[in-house]
Amino acid sequence: MKKLIQTLAVALAMAVIAGCDTDASVASRNLSKAADMFEIERRIVFYDAIGGLYLLSIEGRCSIRKDGADNQLEVTCKTGPSEYKKHFLGISDNVTYFAEQLGQANVSVYNYRVIFKPEALIPNIDLETSISQ
Repeated sequence: MKKLIQTLAVALAMAVIAGCDTDASVASRNLSKAADMFEIERRIVFYDAIGGLYLLSIEGRCSIRKDGADNQLEVTCKTGPSEYKKHFLGISDNVTYFAEQLGQANVSVYNYRVIFKPEALIPNIDLETSISQ
């Protein structure tokens, strides 16, 4: 019985240790959140691997989302205090992209970052009706 308890204790300890995040994974997740909050300058470059040409470059405070189903990249950039631009870019067998962080960002490796935005819970509502005047 004592051996069974020791074995279970070791297994539990291994599971807890395996579930712990490394400093790098916490920092990476926090950097991604900072970029999604438009706090980080990025350069996103699209490259034609067959033709060897740079097709497009986007620079600014941009958030990136990859839609695997449509094989497209959505890039949303903040261009002013409350101004944004969104780009949709198709990714193919010969077109790829890379994103470069242009500056440093201060993120914690000791704390997770949680962002609560009340306006996301209570959005503005635009009402359209089919009643014509």
